[in-house]
Order: sequence, then structure tokens, then C-alpha cells
Amino acid sequence: MSHAPPRPFAVSARGPLRGTVTVPGDKSISHRSLMFSALAVGESRIEGLLEGEDVLATAAAMRAMGADIERGPDGIWRVRGVGVGGLLQPQAALDMGNSGTSTRLLMGLVASHAITATFTGDASLSGRPMGRVIEPLSRMGADITSSPGGRLPLMVRGINPAVPIEYTLPVASAQVKSAVLLAGLNTPGITRVIEPVPTRDHSERMLRGFGAELTVDDGPNGKIISITGEAELKPQYIMVPGDPSSAGFWMVAASIVPGSEILIRNVCMNPTRTGLITALKLMGADIVEVDAREVGGEAVADLRVRHAPLSAIEVPPELAPSMIDEYPILFVAASFAQGRTVARGAHELRVKESDRIATMRTALEAAGVRTEEHEDGLAIEGSGGDPLPGNAQVASKLDHRIAMSMTVAGLGAAQPITIDDVGPVATSYPDFFQTLEALGQ
Repeated sequence: MSHAPPRPFAVSARGPLRGTVTVPGDKSISHRSLMFSALAVGESRIEGLLEGEDVLATAAAMRAMGADIERGPDGIWRVRGVGVGGLLQPQAALDMGNSGTSTRLLMGLVASHAITATFTGDASLSGRPMGRVIEPLSRMGADITSSPGGRLPLMVRGINPAVPIEYTLPVASAQVKSAVLLAGLNTPGITRVIEPVPTRDHSERMLRGFGAELTVDDGPNGKIISITGEAELKPQYIMVPGDPSSAGFWMVAASIVPGSEILIRNVCMNPTRTGLITALKLMGADIVEVDAREVGGEAVADLRVRHAPLSAIEVPPELAPSMIDEYPILFVAASFAQGRTVARGAHELRVKESDRIATMRTALEAAGVRTEEHEDGLAIEGSGGDPLPGNAQVASKLDHRIAMSMTVAGLGAAQPITIDDVGPVATSYPDFFQTLEALGQ
């Protein structure tokens, strides 16, 4: 996946946002639905799949390892799986593009199969460390050779049978947890992950739905997630709910632009994913859940968001795991609040698609926001609802969430904010700019 020429975009205040939004399917659930369907015996159907570049990289990788995956004219994806233990040797390197989730979870799958896979990615992904996944998978018996610093390109030589382990997560990471559980799927015996701090639990929910023997218990050091290996997964029908990370951009946009009112449909309300909603409500945001329901084992609701004055808060650090991807847009909300917001406890932001703490500080300061950088977050002096000065050129650093967050910031700027490249937005939200235009009409 070669990176296209830069696509700059300039935005400034343009009036209220009104209308109804259906955000793309949840990225985390989309990745997992393809992987688990590819490991089931029989045909699974997936509706609402996020068709961004990251998820398409997962689909391509699973095809390369033997699964039959196609999108029907009705928009439903059909996956005929190879069964746990049935992955085939890929004939070429697996190009992960910009997707850290694809890379880490697929490393786990390959680790317990007797195949070898080389993982490559774009410049942004190739700068992200994979050591936190390499360490437990190596303990299970996989032979992993990486570029310096535990980075891509890297090669995973899987082993079968692998060795079941008990692994305590040193950092809160759903990706590391999922990689070990996926390796455990094809490993004899019971593989256990101990999770001191809860993280998103889509893997656990979906694995159980596919028929894996998985238990979650409370232990003295946190949650103990146990999976029995050599599992037989059964095909499923999956309805992917809307991505709360994508919904977050519209929540903040409606909150900061006077006169705005937006209804966001079908948003995943899994409690491990709603930290941003909690934080915004603490700041005074007017967000109301409508028609709360359950779809495919996940809590879902429509969200009505109206403009409201925001007040600064100290963001509770314990919210970090449930909103780690939403910190950039939270920083934007804080830029329009009354007072000084302190958002910390998010060390993980340093190793995302970009260093999101440093990148957002530089971008917001260019737009006229006063900030203070900490190792694990930012302190931000808000404008009290006044427009940001703007008149800024900002760098997205090939990071889709930076590009979308600074676009939202521009909606409240007196002079244009120009993002150097919004092309990476296609990795997670291909229709973002069309939706923006529709809401502004």
C-alpha cells in the first residue's frame, strides 16, 4: 500500500452542523470479525463492516492465508473459513499498510501455526514498536525476527504445537491481550492473560460468540482471561455497530459549534469504549442516549448531541483505556472549554500512528491554543467558547486521528487551519469529509 501524494485540506468556522450521521462500522470489531470468521469452518456473514484501508489490509492478509473473503453487491461480506489450525503459508509478505491492530493480532494467529509470515507496513506503522507482542509470543515458542527496535518489517515463524502460557500484561493493551488469546486458540491446553487494568473486550465477547471456550474471572491482580486451545469455531452472522472513535469527532464538533444538533446512529456503547462520552459529559456536553439496545452481543445506542458550553476538568486517568484513541479529539474539546483541562494517564499515545501528545501539542499551539506537555498527556488552556485564532499550517504525521481532530478544531477557528495531508483518514473513515459537507448544508 504505497502512500498517495499529500492531500491538504483547509477548514475554518462555517456555521452550525445539523443532521443525522451513520458512522462507519467499529474498526476493532471489524478486524476481529474477519479474523475469527476466517478461522471458523463454514460461511460467516458480516454486515456493516468498516471498509477502510486498515480493515481491508486484514481481509487481504486472511485471503493470503487461505480464507475465501468477498463483498457481495448487497454490502454483506461473506467469509468461508479454513478452521483453527488451517491457515496456509502466505506466498508473499503481508502488507499491513497503517494498521497496528492488523499487525499485532495477526502475529498472534501466525505464532501458533506451522507457517512463516513476513509483515510490512507504511512509514508510520514501520516506526511503531512491536516488542510488547514479540515477548509473549516468543515465550509460546514462535521465532520472531524484527527490524531494529522491534519494528517492521518483521518475520514470524510459527510453531505447532505452541506452548500455553500465563501472561500478565505489563501495559494496558487490548492488542497485546488479543494477540496472546489468538495464539492460544491453536495451542494445546489453557492460555491465560492477566489484565491488571481493563481494556476493550471485543475479542473475548466475539470469541465466545464463535464458540471458543473462554472464561473471565476476577483475580487478586486483575481479570484472568483463560482460553482453551485447539478450538473449533462456528460460523456466525455479525452486525458491526458504529465506531465510537469515529462518532467522537461529531460529538465534539456539535459541542463546540454554536447552534449545532446532530443525531449519530447505531454507536457501539460497549462500556470499555465509552470513556470519551464520560469525559465530555463531565465537561458539560449535551449528549443523550436514544433507543439503547443490544446488537450481536454489544450495547448500541443512537446519540443526540447539541451545542453546549464546555468547562475544564481534570480527566480521570482511569478513563484512559476506554478512550485511548479519542484523546486527540478530547484535546480539541478542551481547547474550547472554559478554564484549564488536564488530561493525563495516556502514555500509550506516544506509540500510536504518531506521537499523539507531541503532534497534537504542536498542531494546537499553531492554531493559537496554549498547552503544556507532560509525558503522559497535555494541559490545555481553553478559549471559553471563543473561536481559535487559526491561520495555521499543521502536520498530520500520516495519522488519521490527528487529521480529523484538527479538521474539527478548524470548525471553530476564525482563520483557516490547513492540515498538510488528510489522505490517511481513509484508513478508518473514508466518508468523513462527505459527511462534514452534508452536516454543514
